[in-house]
Amino acid sequence: MLLRIRVSLPDRPGGLGQVARALGALGADILQVTVLEREAGRALDEFTVDWPAAAGEVTDRLSGAPGVRVEGYWPTRELPGSAPDYDVLTQVAADPARGLATLVDALPALCGADWALALADGVVRHASLAAPSTFDLPDPPLRPAARVGADLRLMVLPVAELHIVVARSTGPAFHRAELHRATRIADVVAKLSGRTPETSRQP
Repeated sequence: MLLRIRVSLPDRPGGLGQVARALGALGADILQVTVLEREAGRALDEFTVDWPAAAGEVTDRLSGAPGVRVEGYWPTRELPGSAPDYDVLTQVAADPARGLATLVDALPALCGADWALALADGVVRHASLAAPSTFDLPDPPLRPAARVGADLRLMVLPVAELHIVVARSTGPAFHRAELHRATRIADVVAKLSGRTPETSRQP
């Protein structure tokens, strides 16, 4: 099982190695490590691992390491070493008319999410696999935002006249690094497909 595990740990020499050793002792194959932030004496790291045990054991078996706190874990389909961002942009460049539909279809895999959809005036215009056919987005934000609800962690990306919603049901809230990445990709896709705030207002 391919998992992303977000871990908070003491930001000191050997802290990362401590978690890596703990994962190795549990039989996990570490495929990638991403440092999300370092502040207030702690680091927030994300591990992509091939996890051999039941996913529910992650927190119990890692939190035993001194100072280590598991912020969350969730399945992922993004293989380390691949370049999915560029693959999506290449597809959009080849067929700009379907640019935003291509983006919505790709975002769940890009962001370790369950589904994505595009809303305009409260109506779902395009939805990825597993996305609901209707979705209520109260107070759509004017800027990209991460939100946490009772059952879902959301990213909301305003793109031209649309709001793209990316959701996952497990794991932690979307980190600002994830929000920044998704926003950059959406901005490029909007430009490639000719969907900008200015062009969207034209008759």
